[in-house]
Amino acid sequence: MSFPTVSSPFFFNLSPATSSFLSPEGGRHRKKTFLDWLVTCFWVSGLGLLTPLGCGVGTTWKHLIEGKCGIRAVTTEDLKMNAFDKETLTLTFDQLTSKVAAIVPCGTAPGEFNEDLWFNAKDHRSIARFISYALCAADEALKDAKWAPTDQEQKERTGVSIGGGTGSISDILDAAQMICEKRIRRLSPFFIPRILINMASGHVSMKYGFQGPNHAAVTACATGAHSIGDAMRMVQFGDADVMVAGGTESSIDALSIAGFCK
Repeated sequence: MSFPTVSSPFFFNLSPATSSFLSPEGGRHRKKTFLDWLVTCFWVSGLGLLTPLGCGVGTTWKHLIEGKCGIRAVTTEDLKMNAFDKETLTLTFDQLTSKVAAIVPCGTAPGEFNEDLWFNAKDHRSIARFISYALCAADEALKDAKWAPTDQEQKERTGVSIGGGTGSISDILDAAQMICEKRIRRLSPFFIPRILINMASGHVSMKYGFQGPNHAAVTACATGAHSIGDAMRMVQFGDADVMVAGGTESSIDALSIAGFCK
């Protein structure tokens, strides 16, 4: 699940044509005081969603008000045990005490997340699913906010604060199996970049050329809220004018489900 937003304080002009600093009193380029920080208000100017109810804010909201449910039965394909034989996969699936989950719908149908539309074969090697969720939701949020900075100053004043809970557990599980099979030399050079939580924020910054603060909170289910709060403070303290903020997670795999079943 991923839900980046674009936020800014009320005294910044969000028009792509200008990024002039305006104090709450209307003066330009005045040094902010502690009182200014206390009275600063913020708004969310763009939204992006990728949830078990669908891909996009519109789809998610439509399915929500229609009373649709994003929870479904888990299949063996959902377990993401690519490095394991079929017998181990089947045995693991049979031993799970819960076989239902809220899963982001992936496919080519309308409202589903189609990863092939976002990435080529090379990207698939270096980008884990939780990162691709963040990129998709961030793209929608930026388009919704109509924020596409082109000059250097705007890029330097735009940051990203997207966190996650567990990263790519399935990659770690597959790597552990390679050790058991004495095949560790075949470990992908992209293994570490795929599992690091901060790579969600990193890839969003790299894709759009943002050069402001790059931050990743890791606080379990509170991550999204903390990411938005941290982003607000970065703007409040003058580190950025605009922040892309939210949380992302892709924890539907054998080990994660087994752990949460305990």
